[in-house]
Amino acid sequence: MTTPPRVTIKDVAARAGVSKGAVSLAFNHKPGLSDATRDRIFEAARALGWAPNLAARSLSSRRVDVVGLAICRPAKLLGLEPFYMEFISGVESVLTEHSCSLLLRLVRTVEEEVGLQDTWWRGRQISGSILVDFRADDPRTAAVERLGMPVVAVGHPSLTGGLTSVWTDDATAVTEAVRYLAALGHRRVARVGGAAALGHTSIRTAAFDEAARVLGLAGARQVATDFSGDAGARATRSLLTAAAPDRPTAIVYDNDIMAVAGLSVASEMGLNVPGDVSLLAWDDSQLCRLTHPTLSAMSHDVHGFGAEVARTLFGVITGEEGAGSHPVPTPVLTPRGSTAPPRE
Repeated sequence: MTTPPRVTIKDVAARAGVSKGAVSLAFNHKPGLSDATRDRIFEAARALGWAPNLAARSLSSRRVDVVGLAICRPAKLLGLEPFYMEFISGVESVLTEHSCSLLLRLVRTVEEEVGLQDTWWRGRQISGSILVDFRADDPRTAAVERLGMPVVAVGHPSLTGGLTSVWTDDATAVTEAVRYLAALGHRRVARVGGAAALGHTSIRTAAFDEAARVLGLAGARQVATDFSGDAGARATRSLLTAAAPDRPTAIVYDNDIMAVAGLSVASEMGLNVPGDVSLLAWDDSQLCRLTHPTLSAMSHDVHGFGAEVARTLFGVITGEEGAGSHPVPTPVLTPRGSTAPPRE
């Protein structure tokens, strides 16, 4: 695929019939230009899709100044989710070593993010970007390839096209979780999953169904949510109020917030954990170790994951890293007090 040439200040000046210095004066709101000339410059910039370099250094130096990260999550939920706090901490730990800043924005839709990434790159506000929460046929893949923008995709290669990707093997981790619960004697296992549109949710859903099929767990069920504690609580309440033959004896959650909420619901209903129902969380943050009983979890180094993503992006930007797939260690089961053999 041929990458279109980057529009420069020289192109804007030529279209407007002025010097590069005049374009600089216009965008820095300096005196010395007539209103008509200033308007002509702005019109030329809009027509060419150009914006001034806000990163303050030329990308041709191959120095990294600002890295972008857009996340399609509500601000309230993001602030409560330990995964992204640890992930961003890991990214920042590497950026700090390189005197680089993180430009973080929350967006409402993937389409909004496509426009944001375009604006960031054309305006030279960033040197590269980290893309997260991939979906099937994600429009960002083609968009950043068209721009020639250095990115690292956080997601399974099956979701990220030809982009350089860093990912965890969620399918293997889900299979391990289901096998563990089945080995304890659980036959009715449920999963409280994340947003159904997300690619990694689909991967986990398929892996859960396949593991349940192989193990003959006829009572396996799955519920999709939005990752929030409230949604996790509602899903747990729905599962645990089912008639006895259908009520699960073990539940796997797609994050720690929902698992903690599920533990609260079980307590509210007078159920013993793990006697009446076993609970298993994903991500294993401090939350899992502060509950009573402590939550069993699929553990992985989220801080280290973020750091590896940032290191890979630096390699892409500087040309030291070619396109490819970079798996990180698969989440490992950490049994704690919230799982045990079923009483029945």
